[in-house]
Amino acid sequence: MRLLLSIVAVLLAAGQAPAIAREMSAPDYPDTRQSDTSEFLFGERIADPYRWLENDVRNDAEVADWVERQNAVTDAYLDTLPARDWFTSRITELFDFERFSTPAERGGRYFYTRNTGLQNQSPLYVREGIEGEPRLLLDPNAWADDGATALDSWVPSPDGRKVLYSVQDGGTDWRILRVLDVDTGEPMGEGVRWAKFTGLAWVGSDGFLYSRFPEPEEGEDFQALNYDQAIFYHRIGMPQADDVQVFATPDHRERNHTASVTDDSRWAVLTSSVGTDARYEVHVIDLEHAQSTGEWNAIPLVSGFENAWRVIDSVGSRLFFMTNADAPLYRIVSVDMDDVAAGWTEIVPQGEHPIDGVSLIGGKLIVSYLQDAASRAYLHTLDGDLLREIVFDGIGSVGGFYGDPEEPETFTSFTSFNRPSTIYRMNVDTGETSVFAQPDLSFDPAEFVVEQRFYESRDGTRVPMFLMRHRDVAEAGKPVPTLLYGYGGFDVSLTPGFSTSRIAWVEAGGAYALANIRGGGEYGKAWHDAGRRANKQNVFDDFIAAGEFLKAEGIASEDGLAIQGGSNGGLLVGAVINQRPELFAAGNAAVGVMDMLRFDRWTAGRYWVDDYGYPDRAEDFAILRAYSPLHNIREGLDYPALLVTTADTDDRVVPGHSFKYIAAIQAADVGDRPHLIRIETRAGHGSGKPTDKAIAEAADVMGFLAKATGLEAPEPGVHK
Repeated sequence: MRLLLSIVAVLLAAGQAPAIAREMSAPDYPDTRQSDTSEFLFGERIADPYRWLENDVRNDAEVADWVERQNAVTDAYLDTLPARDWFTSRITELFDFERFSTPAERGGRYFYTRNTGLQNQSPLYVREGIEGEPRLLLDPNAWADDGATALDSWVPSPDGRKVLYSVQDGGTDWRILRVLDVDTGEPMGEGVRWAKFTGLAWVGSDGFLYSRFPEPEEGEDFQALNYDQAIFYHRIGMPQADDVQVFATPDHRERNHTASVTDDSRWAVLTSSVGTDARYEVHVIDLEHAQSTGEWNAIPLVSGFENAWRVIDSVGSRLFFMTNADAPLYRIVSVDMDDVAAGWTEIVPQGEHPIDGVSLIGGKLIVSYLQDAASRAYLHTLDGDLLREIVFDGIGSVGGFYGDPEEPETFTSFTSFNRPSTIYRMNVDTGETSVFAQPDLSFDPAEFVVEQRFYESRDGTRVPMFLMRHRDVAEAGKPVPTLLYGYGGFDVSLTPGFSTSRIAWVEAGGAYALANIRGGGEYGKAWHDAGRRANKQNVFDDFIAAGEFLKAEGIASEDGLAIQGGSNGGLLVGAVINQRPELFAAGNAAVGVMDMLRFDRWTAGRYWVDDYGYPDRAEDFAILRAYSPLHNIREGLDYPALLVTTADTDDRVVPGHSFKYIAAIQAADVGDRPHLIRIETRAGHGSGKPTDKAIAEAADVMGFLAKATGLEAPEPGVHK
């Protein structure tokens, strides 16, 4: 056992939680210009003195100067944190393990990514047969000096001779699509640009379907609203200008469209949406007809934008879907494309727990469920008969189940809070399972106790929470500095997953908790509906109740509760700090939606009205005004220490949200603890961030939260 953890055990046995003096005083903040900008909205004058901070940092010198001055103050403060060096060292060590993606087999070749540990980006490899030697196909680490250009998505062609992949530069949501010849390793044709929120769908092995938006006006790449998405067909080797528009809705510019193709290349399934809600229309294209005639006839299959429809795959003319139509927890149905008029056939009915995913492998259905936010998986026949449960060890999350509808081989992954992903190869006919890839770790997962608790929210709703502590801490039962994480929105389910920074936090003697609050999809449609639009306050109540529970149960120390969330979770952190500042010692609001009165004016923000409502409608405005983090800062109260994190290339939640919010916090009378912003360069909403930047940010955040909560970490190397 590491010396650090032995020290923790001794302190806990003596009834003491590890702590350090936490005198945290704010530095001198940079001056931020205030304008007299305001609007009269629904009977109220709304001041917006920092609206100029909405401008794109790449195109506005004043904003760029403000970012530089804020970062200088933040960097100087972070340099003083006693635990940051330890977190940097330990998170780096924890990151240094071999990581694999779930393989995809095509044409007898096996494709997967592998990171040796500290590579900024994960290269793509191929094997000739399952026992073949790995061969490097793509190494994104050579694409940019700063490591910030990433291999985003990739899919091999049906014959395994080509790979279609997307490139993400600097964290943006825009993608460049490219094709690689697997035999030669050479690129094929020019890149396809202005793709965003797209699938990668091969049509045979000579072309593919993708989704794109019109090219934005110069300088508007990262802020302009996204309208007029359409699906195009690109033939390999031809210029993008010759791409064929396959599907669009010019009379409904707000609609989004993505394409997928069944494994046998027979059907293209086009899914249309109008926002973030799982409410879709579905069209189907017979690809045999399209390729022989050049006519891309999209046959309407589902209309009305009322329910979720997710295609699974096909067997001949029979298409399989999972849907929440007449089933809030989802069911599996099929339709015969040769006799659509006959309607839908139910295969697997709605059960007690929500269906989280379905795969068609070897003539069988693998159905994954969420049971109290953890994965369970079962094998069914194509007629829906239950064959057996697929059992995994412990509380965790299952992913993958990739394979061929006609072949029994599949690959899947299993991960938990104390275990990074292990990749398994399984035969669905025999049940035989073997390990494809399992990492060697610099810690013992058995030293960490993962459990699930339940607590009551303000209105009596029972809410689940995952909790991870070191075994010595759990057995001692004494309160320690605790990090609480939440999201609560957009039907997103938070399931067990591995994080090096959270392992480091627990190694240092703290506890980590994840609250599965309303607004997510952990319990199906009703759980989501209970935490959005007019019900959004339930999300904040659930999170506040989680913090109260952690203190009441003696898990979190009285002055040692930190909170963290990103994106919609950043909104969560900002809102609950306004509502209950005395409950928390510190917060990290990452890439948060902070201005709820203007969120729908940039890039993808207009989609979020499904969860938040419309700022230009009186009823919704009143709800948004009541919790908007920017507009509800409470002067005269002692706010917790706060570190806001964002990035200059975030074109999902534009950084102006965080810029305006921290400027308002710094100008307000909310106590003397530090309220800082950390602004990353050439990074976006999170995906594609290089390893070195991820480690540096995690160490800064954990060091900041440790100082605020009294979590003491030793000097680098002491834990060894």
